[in-house]
Amino acid sequence: MKVLVVGASRGTGAELVAELVERGHLVTAFSRSPGDHGADVRTVTGDVLDADALGKAMVGQDAVAVTLGIPDNPFLVRLTRRASSRLDVRSAGTRAVLDAMHQHGVRRLVVQSTYGIGDTYRHLPLALKAFFTLAIRPQVDDHERQEQMVRDSGLAWTIVRPTVLHDDATAEPAYVGTDDAAPTMKVSRRQVARAEADALEDGRSGRVLTVTARAA
Repeated sequence: MKVLVVGASRGTGAELVAELVERGHLVTAFSRSPGDHGADVRTVTGDVLDADALGKAMVGQDAVAVTLGIPDNPFLVRLTRRASSRLDVRSAGTRAVLDAMHQHGVRRLVVQSTYGIGDTYRHLPLALKAFFTLAIRPQVDDHERQEQMVRDSGLAWTIVRPTVLHDDATAEPAYVGTDDAAPTMKVSRRQVARAEADALEDGRSGRVLTVTARAA
C-alpha cells in the first residue's frame, strides 16, 4: 500500500513512517522539515497549507495518515499565543488534506487526535481535566474542529485518540478500544504508530479508537 504520512518529521508521525516501512508499505513522509527516515522513504518537504506541494505528494497514494500537532511547550503556547506551527494547524492542515484527497480520489484516512476530546473528557482524571482547560484549551478546540470535519468528509476515515504520549520504547501491544474508556493514561508513540498502521490496513471505517497502554 502507498501511504502518505502528513506531519512525519518527528513524534508519532516519524514512528508511523518507521512502522509502515517495516510492514513493507511504500511511504511518503510529508513535513516542513525533512526528518531522517532512511532511503526506503520518499521524503517531501513542504507546508501542509501549500496546496500545490500537498497535491503533488498525494498523487498515486492509497491512504493518508495525519499526525499534525504543535511541538512547543503547551504552557508557553498558551501564555504567548505563539508556536512554531500555526495554532490551528490540526484543523487547517486536515482541511487541506481532505481537499487534496477529494481532488485526487484517495479514500482511506487515519487522523490522530487525542484522548479527552468529546465524550472521553469525562473519563480524564481531575489533573488532566485541569490541564485541558487551563493549558491547552485552544488546542482542544482545534481538535474538536478537526474531528468534526473528518466525520463530515465522506471518506473512509478512522480517528485515533491516544492518551498521554511518551517516547519510551516498548514491544507490548497497546489497548485499542471503541467504547471511550481507557485502562491507563499513558502510551508510547510506537504503540500508537502500530495502532495507526493497523487502522490503515484495516478495511473498516467510521471508527474512533482509544489507544493506550494496557493495565498492569
